[in-house]
This record gives sequence, C-alpha cells and structure tokens, in this order.
Amino acid sequence: MYKDKKFFDLGYYKFTGSWAWMLHRLSGLALIFYLSAHIWVISTISKGPEGFDRVMGVLASPLFKLLEVGLWGIILFHAFNGIRVVIVDFWKGSLHHKKLFFIMIFIAFLLWVAGGYLIVSHM
Repeated sequence: MYKDKKFFDLGYYKFTGSWAWMLHRLSGLALIFYLSAHIWVISTISKGPEGFDRVMGVLASPLFKLLEVGLWGIILFHAFNGIRVVIVDFWKGSLHHKKLFFIMIFIAFLLWVAGGYLIVSHM
C-alpha cells in the first residue's frame, strides 16, 4: 500500500516530456544569461569607441564564434520546443507529443547545422 520513496528519484526523468520540460527551462535560463551579457557588451559603447572596440575584439575570437554556434542551438531548441508546447496546450498535440518533440528537434537540428556552418565560415 505505501511505497517507500527515495529522496531523489530519477525515475521521473525517463520520460520525453520530463526532459523537454527540464531542457526548456535550462535553455530559458541560458538565454536570460546571454541577454544580460549582451546588455553589458552594448553598455560599453558609453565608455567610448576604444573600450567598445576592445570588447568587440575579444568577442571576435574563434572561441566566441563557437559559443555563438551553441547560442544558436539554444535559441532554436527553445523556440521549437515552445512551438511544441503551444501545439500540445491548444490543440490535440498531447496525443502525439513525443513524436512532435522529435520532429521539432530534428528541424531545429537541421537549422542549427546550417546556421552553425554560416557562423563558422565567417571566422
């Protein structure tokens, strides 16, 4: 009758919807962090052209180009999973939410590869 629960049960995370929910939240937090960093970089304009050029020189490095590829992936995942959430909530998407998740992620992956190629090709 009474089932003994563990303090931290990972059994919940074997479902596709659980991973989609968790990754959606983490990608949203990553985008908030990026937005904060973006506002900080733009605020360096107030320090004059020299300060802004110095910061932009650092951001033009190959490391930051690879981070931009990752940012592009996070944006795509968050956007396409958000579309999936809307479809599941407002239409009968809950009947096919697993298939819909993998279709959306596949489309996002294809766009990530294409966009990542364009970003890296401009290094």
